[in-house]
Amino acid sequence: MHAIWMRPLLARLAPIFVVLAVLSCSVTSPFNERAYDIATTAKVDALAVVTSATEPYATHASEVHALKLEIDKAYEFAKGRPHNEEATQQWAIIRDPQRNSLGGLLRRWQERGTLDGAFVAEAQALIADGFDTVIELESGKRRPSEQ
Repeated sequence: MHAIWMRPLLARLAPIFVVLAVLSCSVTSPFNERAYDIATTAKVDALAVVTSATEPYATHASEVHALKLEIDKAYEFAKGRPHNEEATQQWAIIRDPQRNSLGGLLRRWQERGTLDGAFVAEAQALIADGFDTVIELESGKRRPSEQ
């Protein structure tokens, strides 16, 4: 008798479970080759500029300005893609001058003029990790052909 009572209940609850399962799946944008290229290029460019942080900031101010512009463009590109919140948040962290990432290092370099080599080496590892997060987020997305 117990099994007979459960079948109608399960039949009525099944559509609810299906809807909840579909809604619980996070919706992300599909893989975008351009976003991947932007992230990998920006990583290489950023690490190249950061290497110079042991030298006077004024000597590299134009490179820093160009790098900030590149990062701002990457952030705006990520922000403009639908269902791309995680990558957009990571770009925001990378560019934020108050965080321990690229933006913070560039601000500190500008304020102090030069930075210690050991500090720069440690910062490079953190900055690389931040870019790797964006790259992994993008490369982990489904290709349009896989959907």
